[in-house]
Amino acid sequence: MVCVPLSLADKTAIRRALLDWYDASARTLAWRAPPGSNTQPDPYRVWLSEVMLQQTTTPHATPYFLSFTQRWPTVGDLAAVADADLMAAWAGLGYYARARNLLACARAVARDHGGVFPDTEAGLLALPGVGAYTAAAVAAIAFDRPANVVDGNVERVMSRLFAVETPVPTAKPELKVLAGTLVVEDRPGDWAQALMDLGATICRPRSPSCLLCPISRRCAGYATGQPERYPVKTPKAARPHRLGTAYVLRDGQGRVALVQRPDKGLLGGMLGLPTTDWSAAPEDAPPVEAAWRDTGAIEHVFTHFSLTLSVQAADGAGDFIWTPEAEALKALPTVFRKALQKSSPNGGGGPRRGGGG
Repeated sequence: MVCVPLSLADKTAIRRALLDWYDASARTLAWRAPPGSNTQPDPYRVWLSEVMLQQTTTPHATPYFLSFTQRWPTVGDLAAVADADLMAAWAGLGYYARARNLLACARAVARDHGGVFPDTEAGLLALPGVGAYTAAAVAAIAFDRPANVVDGNVERVMSRLFAVETPVPTAKPELKVLAGTLVVEDRPGDWAQALMDLGATICRPRSPSCLLCPISRRCAGYATGQPERYPVKTPKAARPHRLGTAYVLRDGQGRVALVQRPDKGLLGGMLGLPTTDWSAAPEDAPPVEAAWRDTGAIEHVFTHFSLTLSVQAADGAGDFIWTPEAEALKALPTVFRKALQKSSPNGGGGPRRGGGG
């Protein structure tokens, strides 16, 4: 649908106002070179932060970023890490496919590019596991290329600025085109980060602070008196619900039986508890013969479905990855950690950690 157009003068004024605001109000982030510092951003740190931030918040990602860069300060260091060590360090950030892509990309940069990231959007996009958004973000922020960087924050700013009536997600291509009309050769890295900061701190999803916004005078959404109406949303479909059973097998020596999940699929390549399939009507198939007892159930929500996982526990033996229980509680994805805690004699009183998975 037709949105409110902006003149060249409007666009120039918007850029000037937003960059002035960013120079004065930029967030201090562990991976960011402050505006006006004349410090060249480290492409490795920019890339690592963008991958981490794709599915989580800045406060949650920051400790992981600091830990990763302390353990692996260069892309070459990260490329040399064992897969299992990387997966364990990633636990709590969710979407383990991103961790596998992270490692594949680091190894490609180390192997094929001498440990130096390509400095163009096209070169970055050719790396394994790097999508259009990440390539644009690294090109703009690390190399000051005029790339069109559009994340959820930028989509929200554009939808309000232009009063876009097309519902999301249908509007995504339209919003990207509109964002591209504001990208020029001047300070593209700062421009991309200014838009992100505006969306994160001022143009928030709920209760936007329009009176503090540097560009509200030219915002069509603000002019309607209902800026929070944008972006217009398509009604969400109900999240499907699945069932399953997790099996906690202990050997009487403080160890618990784990298995490695298939590389493909949800939580691919991660250590986990033996389970049934997760479906509307899973088939109950214990991994070994044992005196299994019911210890309750846990609830977990993934992006595309919710899960009720019954937990069965027993003592026994078998061909598994036998892991000290305290170590398993630290390394397992959240859904399995919940199940392991549920099976404990006190009903889940073991150590707890935050995070997704």
